[in-house]
Amino acid sequence: MTTFTPLRAGESPTISVLPSHQLSKINDNIYGGFTEHMGRCIYGGIYDPDNSNKNIIDENGFRKDVIESMKELNVPVVRYPGGNFVATYHWQDGVGPRENRPRRPELAWLGIESNQFGTDEFMKWCEIVETEPYLALNFGTGTLDEGWLEYCNSTQDTYYANLRRQNGREKPYNVKYWALGNECWGPWQVEQMTKEDYAKKAYQWAKALKLLDPSITLILCGETGHSSWDYHVLKECVKLDMHSLGGSTTQSLIDMHSIHIYTASDDPVKNALAPRSAERAIQICASLIDLARIENKVPPTAPQQTICFDEWNVWDPKRAPGETGAEERYTLSDALAVAVWLNVFVRQSKYVGMANIAQSINVISPLMTTKNGLVKQTTWWPLLLFSNYMRGWTIGTHLNCSTYEGDAEPAWMKTSVDTPYLDVSATVNDGWVSMVVVNVNLAESFKIEINGITEKTKLVHRYVITGSSWDVVNTEDKQSVGIQELTWDGRGKCEFPKLSITMLRWSI
Repeated sequence: MTTFTPLRAGESPTISVLPSHQLSKINDNIYGGFTEHMGRCIYGGIYDPDNSNKNIIDENGFRKDVIESMKELNVPVVRYPGGNFVATYHWQDGVGPRENRPRRPELAWLGIESNQFGTDEFMKWCEIVETEPYLALNFGTGTLDEGWLEYCNSTQDTYYANLRRQNGREKPYNVKYWALGNECWGPWQVEQMTKEDYAKKAYQWAKALKLLDPSITLILCGETGHSSWDYHVLKECVKLDMHSLGGSTTQSLIDMHSIHIYTASDDPVKNALAPRSAERAIQICASLIDLARIENKVPPTAPQQTICFDEWNVWDPKRAPGETGAEERYTLSDALAVAVWLNVFVRQSKYVGMANIAQSINVISPLMTTKNGLVKQTTWWPLLLFSNYMRGWTIGTHLNCSTYEGDAEPAWMKTSVDTPYLDVSATVNDGWVSMVVVNVNLAESFKIEINGITEKTKLVHRYVITGSSWDVVNTEDKQSVGIQELTWDGRGKCEFPKLSITMLRWSI
């Protein structure tokens, strides 16, 4: 958590870090990924067997460079297969011999699904990447008896478990994370539901799924975290169910609550600060979870539900329409926004059990494939820094600096959220403090005293991401934004350049 005091006349900006003040454990799953049958995410992204450059394709048809990049990020969990796609997806179409798999019209993004990549291919890819799968259930045209959980997890002598064995996989996949639908509240959904209808269906499905496999983690479909949908489904679904849980008061049917927010603005400063709205959404949603538990008299022995922020990113659908593949070209301002997003998850680690950038490859993604290689967009670099270093515990931090006084996007931020020009989070892990400072100011750099670096600190590692202008981008021919590695002795003031992301790391 980072507290903030606006700079008063005559004051100098400061940042105070308290490494001994460990506030909440960071769940590594906040660095999760997301893959959907949309645009070039799967076909041409993860799976590219028809690429004439065979040097970058493995024996499974997977892109080796994508696999190596996901490993570089140490991605702990990947959501699949959607997204909106899942509302008409029947997993049975994507298993068994490829020559027998049907081609289907795809209604979410108005394409055709070949089903050449399905459950077993995704599970194989996850094993190679060394990440955990997270599957979303079809709450549109799907039914409870379709048997996906049985196919993935069952060890019994039953139909779908035997189908898995017939398809070449004896051992169960033991998929832990299962989403009860995706954005069922949205008018773009096939089988859009009212909050009342969704809550009833989700609760009934949850009972059956936990009876089949009580070890799984079930994730409720929320909206933004601050809507009447969120309140209603939490109130109706976060309750004690003695029958389905075998009389246990130490388990829950619902384990997590999903929320989605995308941010974007044509104004570079508003764009970079917009993710602060998600911070307020997390806080409100956490309070709604508490309210549901209080109203439903859930005993404290039942585990606290956490927030699964399983779609987040910078995305302007007008600039990068989903129907044409949503291939955003990200600017330096967008990279600053992604760093603020990640700062939010670190600061709110008490409440966030998982977060999944949407998406991991090609579609509104930091990573873009070409025929012969990869483009690491501006947004790749803050994600790399955070995923490698911002783990462990969130620590107490206080910021004193000037405030952005302009309009915000969304507008309600101005009454609910502080908007300092600097955005800060800090962690401690294995004897190292890591602190990220994002300077969204277009014109001004800040020289700041850092309280918390002691006299025994001889070396501070500095990692700086910046560029010549807010709208600079990376392309296949030129990388304009990357990470500059520097050092500092920790004495005096540290400079945070305009339009920059700076990570400081020192041992304690």
